[in-house]
Amino acid sequence: MLEKLRERLQAHRPQRLTLAMPEAAVLIPIVTRREPTLLFTRRADHLNTHRGQVAFPGGKREPQDRDLLDTALRESQEEIALPRGQVELLGQLSEVVSLHGLKVTPYVGLIPPDLPLTPDPNELDAIFEVPLALFLDDCRSHTDVITVDGRPYFVPSYQAQGQVIWGLSAMMLVELLSEGFGCPVSLDRAPEGSMLRHRAPRRGPRQTPSSTHHQQD
Repeated sequence: MLEKLRERLQAHRPQRLTLAMPEAAVLIPIVTRREPTLLFTRRADHLNTHRGQVAFPGGKREPQDRDLLDTALRESQEEIALPRGQVELLGQLSEVVSLHGLKVTPYVGLIPPDLPLTPDPNELDAIFEVPLALFLDDCRSHTDVITVDGRPYFVPSYQAQGQVIWGLSAMMLVELLSEGFGCPVSLDRAPEGSMLRHRAPRRGPRQTPSSTHHQQD
């Protein structure tokens, strides 16, 4: 399964956004257990923004970063003590725009199981894993309908390990599932049988017509 994922992501051509705005990057770590899992973090409750939210490790690009992959790896090492050498890069997903005005680039990588990872208490409360099968089976609790500049996006919301996975992370997961595993999920259409929860419409940043990925997180 993971070998097929590698092939599909290497052939994938992620979308680029023609937006002049601050950049960030995240790592989507797949733990190579017998039954693979995805690794998530939970932002610390004392933070001013994103407190308590589930996210992938990552953050804003710093001047010393060689590129955005360097950003994702540096932030992962700082946030969860993940050594760069333990990450096997599989590919990149499309850029997305956060509510706070960051252009975020996701990278997908494999990491070994049972690494001595520890959350940085200044930023995180927890690190946890969720079986990849939960997302492959699209076991969403409901779907958030977010309208950006008049266009609806159908963003899944998942519950696992007592946490809620939604927003920016869920949007990245949709592309990972559809492009990496061929799952029939999409942000552009409502899934059958899922409860829809409509959220307040949002105005997206000015962009070219081909740049379609926004997010509310």
